[in-house]
Amino acid sequence: MRIHTVHQLHKERLARSTKPFNARGANVNRCEFCQVHKDYCICEYQPAVKSSAAFLLIMFDTEVLKPSNTGKLIADLIPDTHAYLWSRTEPNPDMLALLQNESYQPFVIFPEEQIENKSLVTNEIAMEAGKTPLFILLDGSWREAGRMYRKSTYLHQLPVLSFNSDHLSSYIMRKASKDHQLATAEVASLVLDLFGERENAKHLECWFELFREHYLYSKRPVKGAERGMGLKRLMEFRTELKVNNQI
Repeated sequence: MRIHTVHQLHKERLARSTKPFNARGANVNRCEFCQVHKDYCICEYQPAVKSSAAFLLIMFDTEVLKPSNTGKLIADLIPDTHAYLWSRTEPNPDMLALLQNESYQPFVIFPEEQIENKSLVTNEIAMEAGKTPLFILLDGSWREAGRMYRKSTYLHQLPVLSFNSDHLSSYIMRKASKDHQLATAEVASLVLDLFGERENAKHLECWFELFREHYLYSKRPVKGAERGMGLKRLMEFRTELKVNNQI
């Protein structure tokens, strides 16, 4: 299993906590890395893929401590993933240096309706030659993410990638969901699909479904045909990938 930046950030945040993080489910005996019950740990199935994309997770202070956080699933999949805690007054200098790195081309992933300067908004990923896209996700609740963007002036000159209604609606219909507030990992799946890495987008979608299923095992009993479907879909997808790559 690959230890990545979100694992490290989680450990660092725990180390400087002055009191236990006692949110709902705090008494569950969780795996240190995937954060599901140890009896249902998914770490052995962590994806190993190649990608031409990079992600930057700017995480609200307590978000990295939440077992339900899905930002870590992006780092599980995409090797070039960076993660930092958000600070209104003291943004991490390494994060700021990353945003200035000439080898990356940053895009903030954010809803168009919350952006005042509409000239920054794009629905396409137009890349400069020789650069790697750096997709920036503000990882927190929708209210927290809005505050993070408003208070982070270093983001205000960057292009904002926002999904048009058709793209978003087709994804939601595929997920059979009426909730337009997607999880962070689901947004990243949309980004990868738009970037043209459709296999990685599907892989992340399957990985998210496995995490969600196993996470729920510690909250309620799951029996019958429903149990194990997440792992079944993931393994079927990986088998399909192997077959297609051999052709």
